[in-house]
Amino acid sequence: MISVTQAVLGLVSGSLVGFSLGLVGGGGSILAVPLMVYVVGVTDAHLAIGTSAIAVAANAAFNLSNHARGGTVRWSCALPFAAAGIIGAFIGSIFGKMVDGQRLLSLFALVMLVIAALMLKSRSKTGLPDVRISWTNMPAIVGLGLATGTMSGFFGIGGGFLIVPALMLATGMAIMNAVSSSLVAVTAFGLTTATSYAWSGLISWELAAVFIVGGIAGGLIGTRSARHLAARRGALNIVFAAIIIAVAIYMLVRNLSLS
Repeated sequence: MISVTQAVLGLVSGSLVGFSLGLVGGGGSILAVPLMVYVVGVTDAHLAIGTSAIAVAANAAFNLSNHARGGTVRWSCALPFAAAGIIGAFIGSIFGKMVDGQRLLSLFALVMLVIAALMLKSRSKTGLPDVRISWTNMPAIVGLGLATGTMSGFFGIGGGFLIVPALMLATGMAIMNAVSSSLVAVTAFGLTTATSYAWSGLISWELAAVFIVGGIAGGLIGTRSARHLAARRGALNIVFAAIIIAVAIYMLVRNLSLS
């Protein structure tokens, strides 16, 4: 049973998670895991990872519906990417539970910094406006989907911060389309990881519900903000990278202070 304080903190934290998912198609678990550990006070890192996975999957599905209504989801690329990623997420989650929770968080932060650097490097690219799957890009879509899914499951994340650059690399699509399309995979990866952790009893369903409620409100604001930033060349990439860097540094500092 969670306390009233945890419920309030979880609601606020969930709104931040939903906002990030709506804005950049990622950051769900990257934000949810440290928020659960350092703000809400969940002491078990694996419980925080499992709970965030189900909350992020639900919030990602809600934000996906918002982006789909705007016509920015590239379904032909997103669906096979997600399908390949589900296999990887299941495999990754098995190995992730074998690694010390604090070490997982530190490794996760280092991966985030690499992704941020790649996104800043590609900020001037506009991307192709109407990408579809073809025999040319199918190997890259499936291969990167499998790799991203494995990392998502290993680190216990929805994977949006990995999926967005992977979709852009595989297909050349614009970041707004990658943000929207990534939510298909974020939902799928999150559900796969959550199922694995639920089987091990590593989910707080009450806390997950609170995060989901907060995330719905935050997601609406995030989606509208993404459409505004997408009109400005490179702006969404910079915001995307800035969020990753800030959270990664915070996680590394916290883990160093605890070690």
